Amino acid sequence: MTKGKFAIGAIVGAVAGVIAGVLTAPKSGKDTRADIKSKATELKNEATKQVEETKEQSTKAVADVKERVEGAKKGFFEKKQD
Repeated sequence: MTKGKFAIGAIVGAVAGVIAGVLTAPKSGKDTRADIKSKATELKNEATKQVEETKEQSTKAVADVKERVEGAKKGFFEKKQD
């Protein structure tokens, strides 16, 4: 879970940095809005990528746990029959 919390913190920090940078830049409102839209899309894509990676890791972890539980159950019942 530490990696997940770090990733969320990094994304929140990046968003805050982008917002601060865009709002303090000497650009017109139209340019600022375009920059915000561009960065928001970029961050959305990165967040989507992170979510997909987390889902994949979770699926692998669940499959591993199920496999271990099945192996443990099998071993337990084999020993019990002896």
